Amino acid sequence: MYDLFCSHKKQHSQKSIAISAQGKSVSIVKFVSLILLCILFSKLVSASEKLALPSLIKQIKPSVVGIALFTPLEANAPKLRGSGFVVGNGQYIITNYHVVAQELDENIVQHYVALSGEGKAPKAHKMEIIDVDPVHDLALLSINSALPPIKLATDDYADSGTSIAMTGFPLGAVLGLYPATHIGIIAALAPDVNPASNADELTIDMLKRLKEPFLIYQLDITAFPGNSGSAIYNMNSGEVVGVLNKVFVSQGKESALSNPSGISYAIPVKHLRDLAKKNNIQL
Repeated sequence: MYDLFCSHKKQHSQKSIAISAQGKSVSIVKFVSLILLCILFSKLVSASEKLALPSLIKQIKPSVVGIALFTPLEANAPKLRGSGFVVGNGQYIITNYHVVAQELDENIVQHYVALSGEGKAPKAHKMEIIDVDPVHDLALLSINSALPPIKLATDDYADSGTSIAMTGFPLGAVLGLYPATHIGIIAALAPDVNPASNADELTIDMLKRLKEPFLIYQLDITAFPGNSGSAIYNMNSGEVVGVLNKVFVSQGKESALSNPSGISYAIPVKHLRDLAKKNNIQL
């Protein structure tokens, strides 16, 4: 009887061990399957992100315009001065103040135009300057016909490391209007003071800004003079976080095209919205 009991107990113990081993095997299989699913999901997400940028650029392009000065007596075509973008109800244009700072000649027919479309025959929209903000290098203009607007981000500062893109006209429009996109990141949020190697290079304007500095985005992105006024938008949301306003040139103006520094600066979108609010325009 004792032997029979021991034999039964031994068989029960072996069965329990087998069930336990089988349970562990099932758990391992589930764990490995979960790991494989995670790897597959990450690859799918990565692939979707790669597909997202081309789609985002197609969405942004119709809202990007060239900012040009048109003088019919001097030229048959407008002269491109920078880039801009459409906001609000589709009839407001944003660019840099320095892009439209030249006063129009009252003695001849001359006006600023926004160039929309793409290719050798862009459409010109006559613009009216609503207001300018020289301190933050911003200009708010209007057109009569509506174009697709870009959505603005909130007034909160974007974090350093945020992936960004910029679509504009870096090399002008000699051969036509062909918007180009560059990508990069927000490198820092710093006071708006131009770099100077020594005190002798500090201008009066720089000293004023040192006394009353405001924060500006430093960007790790390649930009050219024609990009002035371009929208800097978040690559994930497509929302505008800033307006490109200057490029750091390390070896003289001639090197801005041949040897760009890769360091650029942008005005945070909150100042754009403040300029609009000042004119009773909600963006």
